[in-house]
Amino acid sequence: MNSRWKLAALAVIVLCPALLVPIASLADQPAAATPDVGVWQKHEHSFRYMGFTSTYSCDGLADKLKLLLIAAGARRDAKSQAGACASGFGRPDKFANATLTFYTLAPPAADTPADAKQVNAVWRPVALSARSPRELALGDCEVVEQFRNSVLPMFTTRNVVNHTTCVPNQLSGSNIDLRFESLAAAPSAAHAAPAQPGGT
Repeated sequence: MNSRWKLAALAVIVLCPALLVPIASLADQPAAATPDVGVWQKHEHSFRYMGFTSTYSCDGLADKLKLLLIAAGARRDAKSQAGACASGFGRPDKFANATLTFYTLAPPAADTPADAKQVNAVWRPVALSARSPRELALGDCEVVEQFRNSVLPMFTTRNVVNHTTCVPNQLSGSNIDLRFESLAAAPSAAHAAPAQPGGT
């Protein structure tokens, strides 16, 4: 009888670790991360440049703003159109302005319509500085500053770090340094159009 009990006890000792290994390995596996999703939101904005150091033509300002929109994570079909400038095409104007029409991603809200198309989204790091993007120069400091104040709040961002300093009427001492994470379309959804205009 004693030998039977010893064999049974031995079997339990041998089998228990084997049974526990799969359970432990399953517990150690991290849960699959749920991808971020967003819905497209349409924005329209009239941008009026007020600067001291650089002067832009209306079409030049529009090109610079489109560069910033795309860099910040707006959808690729963003439009930046020259406003009405007295100086005409390609000529610097003290009152340069542009009209912006663009889409950004935002997390679905409680009032988001049920039929609004959701797209996969990622948090994309953005760093704006002189020559990043390549077409951005130190003389664009005031445009970046005004973009940050009036346009960037329309984006969904986090971890914003701003060390941009613009010294009026001179480049010396000025610095473009704006970093943040922007909710942007995942590569597979970057060119996807919303199911309904504006996605809302």
